[in-house]
Parts: sequence; C-alpha cells; structure tokens
Amino acid sequence: MLQDVVEYLVCPHCGQGLAAGPGGGALRCPQRHTFDVARQGYVSLLPGDAHTGTGDTAAMVAARDAFLSAGHYAPVAEALAAAAPADARCVVDLGAGTGHYLAAVLDALPEAHGIALDISKFALRRAARSHPRAGAVVCDAWRPLPIRDDAADLVINVFAPRNGPELRRVLRLGGTLLTITPTPRHLAELVRELGLLGVDGRKEERLAATLGPYLESAGSSEHDFTLLLDHEAVRTVVGMGPSAWHTDPAALAERIAALPEPVPVTASVTLSRFTKVPLAR
Repeated sequence: MLQDVVEYLVCPHCGQGLAAGPGGGALRCPQRHTFDVARQGYVSLLPGDAHTGTGDTAAMVAARDAFLSAGHYAPVAEALAAAAPADARCVVDLGAGTGHYLAAVLDALPEAHGIALDISKFALRRAARSHPRAGAVVCDAWRPLPIRDDAADLVINVFAPRNGPELRRVLRLGGTLLTITPTPRHLAELVRELGLLGVDGRKEERLAATLGPYLESAGSSEHDFTLLLDHEAVRTVVGMGPSAWHTDPAALAERIAALPEPVPVTASVTLSRFTKVPLAR
C-alpha cells in the first residue's frame, strides 16, 4: 500500500517529501506538486519530460507474470529472500517488474515495507497488488530516484538497470544491495536453438565497473538449476525478456515447434552483494 511507504518518497520536481492528500487519491509535496494515484494503486513520479518507451509492454508483463507465477524461477526468489538482512525495514526494488521478487523478500521480512520502482505502468499495475506491505511507483532508473536520501536498508535489483550514484544515495550507511545477473550459461539451450540474444560474457566486469565506485563488494554466489519447459513455457520465457523485441514471431514459432517437449533448459544467475560504506577521502 502506498500509504505505508509514502514517508520514504520525494517529489521528482523539487525533491521535497510527499504526503497523502485527503482520501488518499493523490500525493502532494509542500510546493503543491500533485501526483494522482491510479485506480490500480500505483503512482507515477516521473518528471514531465520523461520517456517511457523503454518500459515493458503489456504483453511482456503478462508473459513474465505467467512464467514467474508458475514457479520456474523460485530458486532465484528463495536465494534473494535468504540473503536479505533480517533487520531491513525499508526495501526498494529497482526494476521491480510485477513485484514478484519484492514479495518474496517481504515474506521473509515480516516487519519490512517495500517500494517497487519501474518505468512500466503495466508492470506496476501488478506490483501494486503483489504484497500487502508494498507500494508501487513509476520512475526512470536513469533519473534521480523519487526516494529520500539514506532511506533504504535493502535494495534489490533483478535483471534490471543499475544506477550507481542513485543506489548509493538512497541506501543508508551499512545498507545492502542485492543484484541478480544472468551468467553466459543462462538459457543457453534456447539461445542456441532459437537464435535469442545471449548474455555478454563481460557482464560481471561491467557490474563491478558500474557499482564499484559507489558501493563495496561483499561477495557473490552462483545459482544454477534446470528447468523442464513445455513449448508454451518456452514461448513465455522468450516473450518476457529482451529477445521479445528482436525476434520474428513466425520464425520463432517454427523453431519452438522443432524442440523436444519438455526441453531441459539451464537457468544460471549470479547473486552479488554490495554494501554502502563511507567513501575514502
């Protein structure tokens, strides 16, 4: 619920705190900037010149919701929940999508509240309903985040963009960032057979370069497991990811039809931990 997390939010125009207006249908700052709460429960805190063309489409969100709800990536959610600090009270999910992983973390932290941040309103319609202690906010990960300085005890980031300076700003000193990134083995069988986009072999190197100047690495662990996917699940996992923008539907359908059923597929991710420490002078 937005009312549970509004104390952590700030106005995207002036940076001042927000409060719920009469009836809870809008959020307002002291400068009278006003943001209507959508009937689905989320609020947009995008500045007026923001562009949302990079957000997941309704079809991509529906595919992601179906795939995650089927439990295919349950080991990823379990790993995140197990790694979450027990004393975290404010959890921010940057690039939250449907709120699936945020909900798993909140289930493990019964005293915490969560904020789902994403640029896709289609995703946040679902994220707003993902957990009783979660609020959903439309924002751009590459712009200043509408979160107070030092507000978050924990930030999670799963297959999503990472803004190093803003992650440092919103994390409290000693706070934790947990990231999930795919390894080159992730969905390798589908990449090979269906001509999908592969994972950059230097992804971990780029992650360190993005976050290293702002947060201190606290270790990582790899998590590999095997999925047994029928053809419908294969179509769903392709449709929920970046390959959805780059595949020809007819050619893809033909290639999926040629796969065995079920098809064994490797899921392989790295869970990385970072913490906010004082910067060296």
